[in-house]
Amino acid sequence: MAERFGGKYSPKGQTGDAAPEPVDDRIVDAAGARANILFMPGLILVFTSLGNGPVTLVTALVGGAVLTLAAWLLRDGLRATAAYDARKVARRPALPRKMIASVLTGIGIGLAAFTGDSGMVGSILYGLAAAALHVAAFGIDPLKDKMIDGIDTFQQDRVARVVTEAEAYLAAMKVQVETMGDRPLESRVAAFQAEARKMIRTVEEDPRDLTGARKYLGVYLMGARDATVKFADLYKRTKDASARADYEALLSDLETNFTAMTAKLLQDGRTDMDIEIKVLRERLQQEGVKPE
Repeated sequence: MAERFGGKYSPKGQTGDAAPEPVDDRIVDAAGARANILFMPGLILVFTSLGNGPVTLVTALVGGAVLTLAAWLLRDGLRATAAYDARKVARRPALPRKMIASVLTGIGIGLAAFTGDSGMVGSILYGLAAAALHVAAFGIDPLKDKMIDGIDTFQQDRVARVVTEAEAYLAAMKVQVETMGDRPLESRVAAFQAEARKMIRTVEEDPRDLTGARKYLGVYLMGARDATVKFADLYKRTKDASARADYEALLSDLETNFTAMTAKLLQDGRTDMDIEIKVLRERLQQEGVKPE
């Protein structure tokens, strides 16, 4: 009878147990190359103005600084907008970075045009056109808070704060594990983070679940982050296999508990819905309205 190969380099490992499915935890930078490339015009403006006299050079330096600041604000604005879009409950950005970047881009391009032979009117027109194209290319910042109907603002603010804190803990874990350069361990941490984010999404969709989930998204994730920091420091120095096994066991326990709690939150939500439906049907029957 044929026997499946189960050696060291088998996909199922030495023991024949199925290897954990890898988790793709890569996050695409919302800024990307199209925003980062806007750091170049300011440098080009300065270098092309060298040797054209002090007035032109100073104007170019100011224009280059304005364009660089605009690129920096745009990059942060795109990331803030992506974070806003990814959440069910979110506050609008306190500083409209993309809109400020559009204005600064118009000013910077106007100064750049003024260093040439465009004149005052031509420079202003170039600046207005640049600002308009910037808005068309990158849009504007979110202008209103993202809330869920039927849930009071105070409760949604609590959810937003807890979610922000939880995401910070998860991000810190990811950074610490990446410093070790161990891809299987990174995938293991990513699998746990995926389960944690399921709970985060569940709480965002129904803020009433925050009471039951707050300890998980606060105390437990903070403990997971602290354990990750200590493990990363120890493992990079000693390569202690037993420490790694203990850390992976901790991740497994956390993942199991998060999965169970998320399922409970979803079940409670279904129970609440069933109760509402039952009460509504009873009220309709009392009013003499019966289904056919």
